[in-house]
Amino acid sequence: MPQAQHPHDPSLPVTTAQLNHTAVYAKDRQLSAEFLAVILGLRVGAPFGPFLPVDLGNGVTLDYYELSDEPIQSQHYAFLVPDEQFDAMITRLETVGVTYYADPSHTEPGQINRLFGGRGAYFDDPDGHNMEIMTRPYARP
Repeated sequence: MPQAQHPHDPSLPVTTAQLNHTAVYAKDRQLSAEFLAVILGLRVGAPFGPFLPVDLGNGVTLDYYELSDEPIQSQHYAFLVPDEQFDAMITRLETVGVTYYADPSHTEPGQINRLFGGRGAYFDDPDGHNMEIMTRPYARP
């Protein structure tokens, strides 16, 4: 069977890659890791060197890394969550006093979106990272 060709460069074979972990910069790694874990209904793992991991359950770990003396550049992290857990996550955001928004620019406070037949919301973590929860993945062409 012939090997598939890369869509942008036919001289390259198609390969697969899976994200295993990524570092998330935080002023206080414990605070930020606990915040996300509480909202998503997860646990913070044991420290691993300078990292504090939050296992997302799909083989990907967010490794919180403390940068206490440097500015944190805001990043975007999107989480595909089960529809039946979405309302509980929204309730946890409300309980801890965090405003959620229907849009990534944070112009529709206290509202959710219904993109691609699912539900979604955006919120800031303690370091200003723009977090997103969504129940359906984005449709890609």
